[in-house]
Amino acid sequence: MADRNEKLLLGLVKKIGNNICADCRSPDPEWASYNIGIFICTRCAGIHRGLGAHISKVKHLKLDRWEDSQVEKVSSIGNLAAAARYELNVPASYRKPMENDPHTLLEQWIRAKYEREEFCHPEKQPPPYMSGFMEGFLMKRGRTDSKYKPRRFKKEPKAVLRISELSISFCPVKMCNQTSFQISYLADLNPTSTSESSKSARNSVGSGGNPATFHLSSVTTRHLYLYHEDPKIAVDWYMAIRCSRLRRMQIAFPAASEEELVRWLPKDFAREGWLWKTGPRPSDSYKKRWFTLDNRKLMYHEDPMDASPKGEIFVGEKGDSFFVKEGRAQGISPAGAGPGGVGGFPFSLGTPQRTFHLSSTSAEDRDAWIKVLQTVIDTPLNPRDNALAARLCRKRASGSMNLFNSR
Repeated sequence: MADRNEKLLLGLVKKIGNNICADCRSPDPEWASYNIGIFICTRCAGIHRGLGAHISKVKHLKLDRWEDSQVEKVSSIGNLAAAARYELNVPASYRKPMENDPHTLLEQWIRAKYEREEFCHPEKQPPPYMSGFMEGFLMKRGRTDSKYKPRRFKKEPKAVLRISELSISFCPVKMCNQTSFQISYLADLNPTSTSESSKSARNSVGSGGNPATFHLSSVTTRHLYLYHEDPKIAVDWYMAIRCSRLRRMQIAFPAASEEELVRWLPKDFAREGWLWKTGPRPSDSYKKRWFTLDNRKLMYHEDPMDASPKGEIFVGEKGDSFFVKEGRAQGISPAGAGPGGVGGFPFSLGTPQRTFHLSSTSAEDRDAWIKVLQTVIDTPLNPRDNALAARLCRKRASGSMNLFNSR
């Protein structure tokens, strides 16, 4: 009997819909929740166990013993039918997590579906985040120190952040907190500021020693590092910002479809990590910088938790002379030995105004950076990208983009 049930289960899990995890869409699930009637992966099975047996009863397809009634229940439902019920009214702006997404995001997605049943009762009042509204306290890291203090985010705040120019990303590894996230937004620069960007723009030279022209913007990116002890509230803030962003974009770009606008919503950073970077002169030495790629904005910092980047590069599309390639240009000093190990795997990011010479500490890391940057360059600009470029850059008469950067 056990062999027969196992054979039936292994046949069911191969069917379309059942062959991917019902919650994170990873392939080849090996577990099932027999009272909900879904097939799930090992990671999601662990979360289901945490819900309690009154919510989800989990078994391994091969290692556990199955009763006939349990197999019949799974067979009668399956992933597609369960999704039709538990995901009936998921907002378009809601980020459905994938297999490698942060644990907090995945856990709250599972709890929202099966524990709180937020999406399958249209007659009930929806949670506030579905309307793009949130108000309350978050723990915020100080701009000049590493201490977190409670700050109330409300209708009459100390500072106003423009939703249309705001991105949000979960950062559990960098911030050492599972419920932490980073908000980045464009803020006005102090006119009297003597930032590294300003100094570099005055001192930069182009190829051949000729002065390079950089048109400085009046804005720079500001980072806020936040967390909430309650994972649900942290995720609610994240989803509320996405919902509000979608509504703003629907007004700003009425001709775009909802599906297209959803693809423009903020996601976690495409890539972050340490790289070595030279200045604009061929003789400049390499400096270690923390790089963050946020959509088309490549930022670099002295420290991963800096409040603002030392430089920002707008990464455009291939047709506007942007490129990325392995190796360094002739005449550029190689990365030599240094404290902590200088990257010995160089690559170059080309823009209409300047080529940035970068170096990684491994071939794998360099290849990953080249791949993600090439993906950005190969993607055509959309109206949101043009709006970002307008804020960060000024177009020259030729139509190419200027960069606001520092050494």
